[in-house]
Amino acid sequence: MRYAGTCFTPTRARSERCHLQQQNDQAWCSTLTANAITAWTIEHLGLAVEQLRSRGRVVDDTLLAHLSPAQSDNVGLTGTITVDIDHKLAQLDPTGHRPLRTPTAASPAP
Repeated sequence: MRYAGTCFTPTRARSERCHLQQQNDQAWCSTLTANAITAWTIEHLGLAVEQLRSRGRVVDDTLLAHLSPAQSDNVGLTGTITVDIDHKLAQLDPTGHRPLRTPTAASPAP
C-alpha cells in the first residue's frame, strides 16, 4: 500500500517503525486497508445474495443480519501480493465487478 510516497507492507501484528509519525503512517495504512476490505466484502455479499435470489433461492433476511463484513479469512493480510492488473480488469463484467463463482454439486460448502 502506498501512502505519502512510502510503501508499507504489514508483516506482523505490531509496528515495525521507530518514529511516532512512521507508526501513525503504518497504522493509517492498515486502517485504510481494513476499511477497503470491509467495503468490498459488503458489496460482494450483496451481489451474491442478489444472484441467489434471482435464481430462485430463498435467502432469509434474518440470517443475513448475522453476517459480518469484517471477516477476513479470504484475504491474505501479510506479505506481498502481486496482481496482474490488466488480466484482472479484463475479467470484469460491464458493471465493473468480477464474476461470482457458481458452486457445483461436487464442491463442498466452506
